[in-house]
Amino acid sequence: MAEVEVINSALLERVQHGFFGRRGGVSTGGVAGLNAGLGAGDDPAAVETNRQLVVSSVMPGSALVTPYQVHSPDVAVVTKQWSLDERPRVDAVVTNKSRLLLGIVTADCAPVLLADAEARVVGAAHAGWKGAHGGVVENTIDAMEALGADRRRISAAIGPCIAQESYEIDDGFRTQFSNEDDRFFVSGKPGHWQFDLEGYVASRLAVAGLTTIDPLGLDTYSDPERFYSYRRATHRAEPTYGRQIAVIGLSA
Repeated sequence: MAEVEVINSALLERVQHGFFGRRGGVSTGGVAGLNAGLGAGDDPAAVETNRQLVVSSVMPGSALVTPYQVHSPDVAVVTKQWSLDERPRVDAVVTNKSRLLLGIVTADCAPVLLADAEARVVGAAHAGWKGAHGGVVENTIDAMEALGADRRRISAAIGPCIAQESYEIDDGFRTQFSNEDDRFFVSGKPGHWQFDLEGYVASRLAVAGLTTIDPLGLDTYSDPERFYSYRRATHRAEPTYGRQIAVIGLSA
């Protein structure tokens, strides 16, 4: 088993956090590596082992808490660990409690980790195009402020996600965005565009009032040895795909 790779952001160095890919882990077959997704058809025991490897790599002894993600703009406040059956159907989680490790899984969508280290409030958001367009990052910031954070102090990092050169979309997708979003689209073949998801998410964070934003610039699609990718698996007609995880928490 390879060593688990933890990707960090310098902006979040005052809190425990990490973005993960597929390196390390015990999953095999089409999801070989550190698959953290429960919906990939993987052995549940392997997924649980992988998730515990993540916990041990970032904040040993803490409780990992993940939502049931549905590409929504909705946020849940976490006060204690919940069971898998109790997971709320939301796409972001926030907390001001210690020893809880918030996690969201992705496979091309943008994972966003946020922290106001001074107020000791953290958040994690799953920002696919639909959730980002619907306001998931803004709602996460609002929920953090309700717990005592200040958006002027919140730092955010955007982890591995599909890059613009890998993200082809059609005219129907493009029409869902305003002319103000033109800078996130580059024309491609007739009737198609290349969409900059990471840039779009970073812009939404900035417009919401954040001034310290770290887009890591890591493309999930083009690096199959390092990351899982839904779109890559679809293009290759693979039967399933893994999910990577991003986590953030407050130590005691």
